[in-house]
Amino acid sequence: MDMSFVRAVRRLGLLAASTFLAAALPGAAQAQIGSARYAAVVIEPSTGQVLFGAHADAPRHPASLTKMMTLYMVFEALRTGELRLDQRLVMTETAASRPPSKLGLPPGRTISVENAIYALVTKSANDVASLLGETLGGGSEARFAQMMTLRARAIGMTATTFRNASGLPDVEQITTAHDMATLGRRLQRDFPERYHYFGTRSHQMGTISLRNHNRMLTEYEGVDGIKTGYIHASGFNIVSSARRDNVRLIVAVFGGSSWVERDRHAAALLERGFAQMGAGGGAVMARSAPAASLAMAAVGGTAAAATLRRVRATRQARVLPARVVPARAAATARATAPAAARRAVAPARLVRQAAPVRVARQAVPARGTGRVAVARRASATVIEQGDGGTRVRATPPRKVVRRNPARPAR
Repeated sequence: MDMSFVRAVRRLGLLAASTFLAAALPGAAQAQIGSARYAAVVIEPSTGQVLFGAHADAPRHPASLTKMMTLYMVFEALRTGELRLDQRLVMTETAASRPPSKLGLPPGRTISVENAIYALVTKSANDVASLLGETLGGGSEARFAQMMTLRARAIGMTATTFRNASGLPDVEQITTAHDMATLGRRLQRDFPERYHYFGTRSHQMGTISLRNHNRMLTEYEGVDGIKTGYIHASGFNIVSSARRDNVRLIVAVFGGSSWVERDRHAAALLERGFAQMGAGGGAVMARSAPAASLAMAAVGGTAAAATLRRVRATRQARVLPARVVPARAAATARATAPAAARRAVAPARLVRQAAPVRVARQAVPARGTGRVAVARRASATVIEQGDGGTRVRATPPRKVVRRNPARPAR
């Protein structure tokens, strides 16, 4: 039996199950996808064409997706000779002080540029990102952020502003889903010899084992990169690239309530994109009515299902062969798809409810309700985790030691 057909049927079964279970669990289906933090886009990287999206140009915080731009700058420095892969960088006190996710190197310890690259694509290490920023910014991460912004604008990221190299929270660090998908496209196009780093599943650095936070690399067929991220203001984010039947797509998703929801939604959008381009499972789904229509409704809403039915009717009218040439199928989909279906993406339904993200308990001062107390509570909130695993780490606030003025300190 043709294995590509088996894989396509398996994907179709997953989406059909998603539709059924989502109907039984309506609360789980909504979650954060579709919330105020949500944004998504799917592009075809060879041309940059947007296949569909939702709030693709709305401002969002990039979180650790920022490190994609940091690595873009590192790759340019390697090309010009400003950096070498075997060059040793000395960890500074400022970089070492960055909160998790981090490698945890103490000040004075060195790391090679290549291991620094691996630390960013796997561990999403904020301390190493800051160190690279200081190195390329002449000792100033803020100056490096200005360089990042200028370069981002030059490569088409017109709505992006960077304020640091890591993605740690900054109210002025802004991007869009479309800009981040564009950055993924430019990393592939401008540095094909370096793009393989984003597909690294694990890396051994001496006694330190680094595991990639991007579970899409192992859980979705065809994914070969690129980056995940999380801060509270943005939710769980991802830019992912996948290839199927000589068709490559890039998806960007912002605003997931967990890495599970984010990854499943990204996978659903990729499925819809490949079906629209006539790649792999999409051709089988087009011949498998009515289950295909139900699955597409779960992925892209009733408008997408209607589009699929129109494409199928057009193919049957023209008596096309069972296996549709991808380029011809894509042209047919674009010609018949209504504008609303091309622009909007409805929330994807989940197979099961994502496990809640556990957050370190926030310390609340016993006394005080003024600005100082508010600042102390804010300092205990989640700031960056880099991937959105099962636990989000937070830096606890320092305990304030109050001395009784009647008793002198001993």
